[in-house]
Amino acid sequence: MDGSSSGPDPALSTAELAAEITELAGHLNAANRRWLALIAEFDRRKGWADSITQSCAHWLNWKCGLDLGAAREKVRVAHALETLPLIGAAMARGELSYSKVRAITRVACEGTEATFLSIALHGTAHHVETIVRQFRRATEAAELSRESRQQAARKVAYYWDEDGSLVLKARLPAETGLLMLRALEAAEVDVPFPEDADVSAETSGMPQPVLSPERLPGAARRADALGVLAESFLAHGAAALSGGERQQIVVHVDHAALRHRDAGRCELDEGPSIPVESARRLGCDASLVTVVEDEDGEPLDVGRRTRSIPPALRRAMNVRDRGCRFPGCTHTRYVDGHHVRHWADGGETKLSNLVTLCRFHHRQVHEGQIAVERLDDGALRFVKPCGEAFISVAPGHTRPLGIVPCADRPSCDGGELVATHRAHGIVIDAMTAATRWRGERMDHALAIDVLIQRAERAGTFPRKRPAASALPATGVAS
Repeated sequence: MDGSSSGPDPALSTAELAAEITELAGHLNAANRRWLALIAEFDRRKGWADSITQSCAHWLNWKCGLDLGAAREKVRVAHALETLPLIGAAMARGELSYSKVRAITRVACEGTEATFLSIALHGTAHHVETIVRQFRRATEAAELSRESRQQAARKVAYYWDEDGSLVLKARLPAETGLLMLRALEAAEVDVPFPEDADVSAETSGMPQPVLSPERLPGAARRADALGVLAESFLAHGAAALSGGERQQIVVHVDHAALRHRDAGRCELDEGPSIPVESARRLGCDASLVTVVEDEDGEPLDVGRRTRSIPPALRRAMNVRDRGCRFPGCTHTRYVDGHHVRHWADGGETKLSNLVTLCRFHHRQVHEGQIAVERLDDGALRFVKPCGEAFISVAPGHTRPLGIVPCADRPSCDGGELVATHRAHGIVIDAMTAATRWRGERMDHALAIDVLIQRAERAGTFPRKRPAASALPATGVAS
């Protein structure tokens, strides 16, 4: 491993090849630990947050060529290792592979870390995955027993009080309860309330002013919100849950303001004004109604509602783009059609002038964080304000790329990696990364029992232990 050749020495025996393979595996383990530490620090500093990248995982997907799911796992493991110093140190010494560490970090905590480390050092990756899976199954058995009790105890009871009021009493599972609270919070905004603050109500014979919504007791606001929920469901049913139109935003904007960005009306229906660029973004892919008004604002003519992008053209866009076209973005749902040259500026609504963007990148384009240009060969170029540009080619298409000839590429056989580790005092040999398992049978049931006991002492295991029948079966072959 002196770095003089990129291929193995033909004179090496198979034993020497095996030793070199395991030694280099240890160096790769140590390098992986360093890489994960860099990722955790990069994410902590939000080095990826350049206004066009949505997360550290998306940055890794874009810059390092990782699958988005694998990139998310890298970020998760990187942060998990910060709370598992023993596991992290063993990986930094080259003793643990990423596969083992990835599995352990799913379930390990301070109380179980040492036990999991011993299992990982003396067992294979298969052993580790099996123990992790069975420990999680035991943990979930306890969690599910608690959830099943919630489900069994769920109920809504009611009765009519003496004054005619309806008294409700509900016991809901945690998930349903949180959903109810969120719905009540959202409905509080739409609670009807008298507009005249001077209206008085008779209470105990004394006139009192009506309280503003902000001064109403929280319990009273939630009671009114519950009524709003009932009226809404009776009026609309479950349409929103079965593919119905969930949300509609109406924007009023003057033609001059929309086309020339001049001063003019640009506001939400019964809401505040918004930037013209926001209206242009919403108008890229929306239903449009043209209203002609006189000087006093009285409507003279109302046109038909039309789609800015017809359904047939949208189908063609979906086939061509298959999701957001921004490089590295994998969103295929909740996407908009964007006019490269806006229709308000005379841009045509045709396939060559349209591109699919997710809501995030669509907003960045209209806020000036990215400029979109279409190249002669049909590819798209996204340009940041600093001048940095990225090319996007439609899925299934290719464009010429500059290829470095093999002879001009720098060779690397791991020699530089070995030298770097030695310079940092990391000593790795052929036995460092080799699994210490010698073929003996592993007692999975005993391992799970020990892990549960230590997790209980650390307070990370559910209080109610699962019954013996809920524990993983023993006798799993190694």
